[in-house]
Amino acid sequence: MTDFVLNGRQIALDVPPETPLLWAIRDEAGLTGTKFGCGIGMCGACTVHVNGRATRSCITSLGAVEGTRVTTIEGLDPNDSHPLQQAWVELQVPQCGYCQPGQIMQAAAMLVDFPNPSDTQIDAVMHGNLCRCMTYSRIRNAIKLAARAMRSEADDE
Repeated sequence: MTDFVLNGRQIALDVPPETPLLWAIRDEAGLTGTKFGCGIGMCGACTVHVNGRATRSCITSLGAVEGTRVTTIEGLDPNDSHPLQQAWVELQVPQCGYCQPGQIMQAAAMLVDFPNPSDTQIDAVMHGNLCRCMTYSRIRNAIKLAARAMRSEADDE
C-alpha cells in the first residue's frame, strides 16, 4: 500500500511501488486528466504537482510519493476556475488540447516561483512541455494574463 494525499484526499493504493505514478493516477484512482505522452519525462503531458513542485508522473514511481501531496489537473481548482484555467479559456489556448493539463500544471508551479514572469522565464520553465499544435505564443499570453489576475487577487486581499 502506498499512502499519499491526492487532490486533498487521503488515498491508499495497493499496487506495486515501482508502478509509474501516471498509471496509478489514471488506472487506479480514475483521474484521466493527466495524459501519457512520451513515457520518458520529456514532453510534459503527464505533469502533476508533488508537494507543490511540477513533476513528470510517467517517470515518478508510486513509491516515491509515499506521504506526499499530489495534485492533478482535476485538483488544481475544484471549480475549474484557477486563473490559469480561466486564461486558457479566455485566450482559446488549446487546439487539440492533449498537452494542456500538463502545460497548466507546469505553469501553475512556475507562477509560485515567478509571480510576474518575463518571456524569458516562461520560455525557460515551459521549455520541456511540448505542444504538437504549436500554441506556444497563446500559452505564454495566457500565463501572463493569469499572473496579472493572481497579482490583482493578492492585492485585493
